[in-house]
Amino acid sequence: AGRGRWGPPAGGGGAPPPPHALPPTALEFLTERHLATLTLLRPDGSPQVTPIGMTWDADAALARVITWVGSQKAKILERTGGGRAAVCQVDGGRWITLEGDAVVTGDPERAAEGVRRYTERYSPPRRDRGPDRRVIEIRVDRVIGSNSVIGS
Repeated sequence: AGRGRWGPPAGGGGAPPPPHALPPTALEFLTERHLATLTLLRPDGSPQVTPIGMTWDADAALARVITWVGSQKAKILERTGGGRAAVCQVDGGRWITLEGDAVVTGDPERAAEGVRRYTERYSPPRRDRGPDRRVIEIRVDRVIGSNSVIGS
């Protein structure tokens, strides 16, 4: 499948387009029930790739991944103070990658919003993590994907 792109030019520069710039095909794909991968960089620069469930908040241009305090995902972001992240969702030849700056937070309201959205897209999380619940928030500023999802 071909590749399309949405976001600032490679190498930075330019303001990210408004969240509603994603075409309907991308918005639909981001609500279908698919798993994705989350890629973070460890402090030594090596990638850590984890299968995850994620949700897309088009109004805020925010991807969310729920996790818990002891997960490697949370530990990496806590150790590094945040950093770049990518989530990639694939279904055959259809795919989309959302990139941006990521943080992990235990703020109860933000964690609850992550759980609410996860429950809506997938199902309730297997375990109630209570005060150990964390949510990774990725402020998306770049999107690449197949032409069938985001066009060219």
